[in-house]
Amino acid sequence: MVDLGELREVPVRNIWRNETRDFTPWLAENLDRLSEAIGIRLDLSGTEIAVENFAADILARNIEDGSFVLIENQLEKTDHTHLGQILTYLAGLEAKTVIWISPDFQEPHLSAIRWLNEHTADDFSFFAVRLKVIRIGDSAPAVIFDVLERPSGWERALSEKRRKGYTEESEKRLAFWTYFAKRHPEAVRDGFRPNRHWVAWFPLADGDIQLVLSIGQKQCGVFVLGGWEEKKDRAREILGPYLDELARDLGAVAKPDHREGHVLQIWRPLSFIDVGRWDDLADWLEERRQAFKHSIEKILSQRALKPST
Repeated sequence: MVDLGELREVPVRNIWRNETRDFTPWLAENLDRLSEAIGIRLDLSGTEIAVENFAADILARNIEDGSFVLIENQLEKTDHTHLGQILTYLAGLEAKTVIWISPDFQEPHLSAIRWLNEHTADDFSFFAVRLKVIRIGDSAPAVIFDVLERPSGWERALSEKRRKGYTEESEKRLAFWTYFAKRHPEAVRDGFRPNRHWVAWFPLADGDIQLVLSIGQKQCGVFVLGGWEEKKDRAREILGPYLDELARDLGAVAKPDHREGHVLQIWRPLSFIDVGRWDDLADWLEERRQAFKHSIEKILSQRALKPST
């Protein structure tokens, strides 16, 4: 006789007692599991992102096309409040994809997700994902993301996108960043590692400030913003009094009230798709990175020398 274990579902509150303190950080570190369930490769942008009087649980990027993905979590049955918050976040964060996660979806909320998929523009996607935790006997608990609602023909549309080159695009991003690293080893010494993402991050001031290089199909640029979570406003706090001076010296544009937290940015109409201009693009990005880094570190030094009042 084969000895078979009994599969049983575990209440999610037995695993994560608090949504904000426990589940959201866990999910932020395990986005690959959610990616596998819905078919979108996700890259974390931040957690507890402020939108007016609320805070979105997780904001991620779709690695394939760079668009924002909003993830809203619940450890209880779905409710109208969270549905309303999702719509508020969708407008405030300019997300293209919404993933609502809960262990217990009420039928009216599944109907709402279905309606949104049927009546919004084709580039918007809404997912209802049931969170399940299972255990076999005394085994360690396992998480299952059960997709209850998704856009009609989602798998077919995803295959079509990939066939049109989104996966090839991510490979080309990796190829460019690899080329960039070989051409400019100083960036590697500052912590850069080649990746398939559309941005490269360089933290300054112990992570209070992020210096970011961005590559796109139509333009590429350099921008400055705050750190993650509780540090998201630090760039504005630290550099605010100096933004006009920095913008003038760097030929950049100051954006102290930018929705995504960018306080300084500069863009150039160069595409990483154009392999023949990789020299120009790589050299421009590194030259701007060095200039931004030097100017910001100079201001940080000046602030450090000022006597406290």
